[in-house]
Amino acid sequence: MNEKDKKRFYCSTKWEKLRQVALNRDNYECQACKREGKVTVDSIKVDGEKKKVRMNVHHLKEIEDYPELALDLDNLESLCIRHHNDIHGKVLKLNRKKKEWADEWW
Repeated sequence: MNEKDKKRFYCSTKWEKLRQVALNRDNYECQACKREGKVTVDSIKVDGEKKKVRMNVHHLKEIEDYPELALDLDNLESLCIRHHNDIHGKVLKLNRKKKEWADEWW
């Protein structure tokens, strides 16, 4: 499955519906955190604000390799952004300026 097909798939109504089913089945909790004895739940939508994404639905067997399992509920699990990024080798890079003392102040 190429990038164009993946984008089309992830924007499809079928995927959005199944994604909600998976989140509901997993009680909107990260399954990897749960295995570690922790709890991470999805954020709550606040009227007038954009919902912060805290959960992804992950394909256990990737759709590039197993396109026939793309819409199989048993191939999905809810993961927090951190665990999902860890699995896919994505690293969050923060652009914070290093605070240094410029002078002594007495």
